[in-house]
Amino acid sequence: MSNTREPLLVPASDPKDHHLKKCASDTGANYSLDRQRSTGKPPQPELPPVANLAILTPQRAAMILLIYIGVGLLCFIYVKHGFEGERTVNIVDALYFCAVTMTTVGYGDLVPHTSTAKLFTCAFVFLGFGLIGLIIGNAANYFVEKQQRLLEKALEEQQQLEQSGESRITSVQHKVLVAAGLVVIVLGAGIGILMGVEGLGFVNSFYCVCVTVTTLGYGDRAFRTEVGRICAVFWILASTACVAQFMLYLAELITEERQHAIAKWVLSRKVTISDVEAADIDKDGRLSAPEFVIYKLIELGKIQDADVKAILDDFREQDVDQSGSITISDVTS
Repeated sequence: MSNTREPLLVPASDPKDHHLKKCASDTGANYSLDRQRSTGKPPQPELPPVANLAILTPQRAAMILLIYIGVGLLCFIYVKHGFEGERTVNIVDALYFCAVTMTTVGYGDLVPHTSTAKLFTCAFVFLGFGLIGLIIGNAANYFVEKQQRLLEKALEEQQQLEQSGESRITSVQHKVLVAAGLVVIVLGAGIGILMGVEGLGFVNSFYCVCVTVTTLGYGDRAFRTEVGRICAVFWILASTACVAQFMLYLAELITEERQHAIAKWVLSRKVTISDVEAADIDKDGRLSAPEFVIYKLIELGKIQDADVKAILDDFREQDVDQSGSITISDVTS
């Protein structure tokens, strides 16, 4: 047996140089090699059923929102005498109450005063928080996935900028500008509604708009007329959504700038002796290409040391014959 120590990780060669032979024991196995050869890319793994259910599509979000508002509307009308405050038309007040409750604005101009109405409100509030939590969770998933894509894009753009020397204007910056423009539009629309319908002055209208879109809702200024509340139902939902979208894009822009700075630093930094020692996974005194790539990914923050260790442990577990590579026989055994 040779004493030559094989490196733990070896550079990947051209897939065309590999010829996989199907063993007699794997006649029932189904491989996607033809697809991989035709597309040049390995087939992507499918998401588990739980992950698919966790994805909140716009259609699902709209359906859940409509059901939520519909149930709240029916319950409000059922216990309409359990609310006190400035009233207009029952259905208008019901939609208005649902809107200010779901968006957590809570002006306080229409509140429950009976036990039944208060219990309904408690249930409605917690269901609304569950809906908001679901949306925030999906927004967080979007943000994490977007952060990974931004880092990959930052690496590509940084290399292109170093070659061309041009400045960059990203799609995220465009989205921030568009979202900011929408915020200005909804602010102006709210001021117009309050001044034209509710009869408030400019300062009071601007003040009410600000405390509404930030979901503070002090309650000293609110929508009190029937037409004003009809407009408020759509305006409150649209304005709070636009502000939330603007904040999400703003956070995405800040993250993108940080990722570009990290990419620029990582790509321009020279390898040091300490880097070689830290990145040398198999401790053979030299860095292979995969070891170098892994170390750079750790520096970029895309993976952690624990991730590498977990993957290597999984590799060793799936390497049934302990040959140092996973073969067809390992997979089918």
